[in-house]
Amino acid sequence: MSVTDTPAALWLDDMVHRIVDGFHPDRIILFGSHARGDAIPESDVDLLVVMPVAGSRRRLAVEIGVALADVPIPKDVVVTTPEDFAWRKDVTGTVEYPAAHEGRVLYANP
Repeated sequence: MSVTDTPAALWLDDMVHRIVDGFHPDRIILFGSHARGDAIPESDVDLLVVMPVAGSRRRLAVEIGVALADVPIPKDVVVTTPEDFAWRKDVTGTVEYPAAHEGRVLYANP
């Protein structure tokens, strides 16, 4: 099932706009079942947010999650830096690997 066939399709643009407006990332990449096209209606939306981070990436991911808290679909937001993404994108077992190889870029800073 493609992302356009799930409840997530109704919310993706809104989630991307909120992240872009509030956090100014370099890139937002949809990965996981929605990017691969095998999501079911209950599947969560996996977003990798690539941006410079001063401090804790985990804390920033929580802040983004709070900004998306009223979006009524399951979601998982992971934050990585451009430097970490650059070297981890080809390392099997990292979250960056499926994002780079199967993901769909939803936003890229021009």
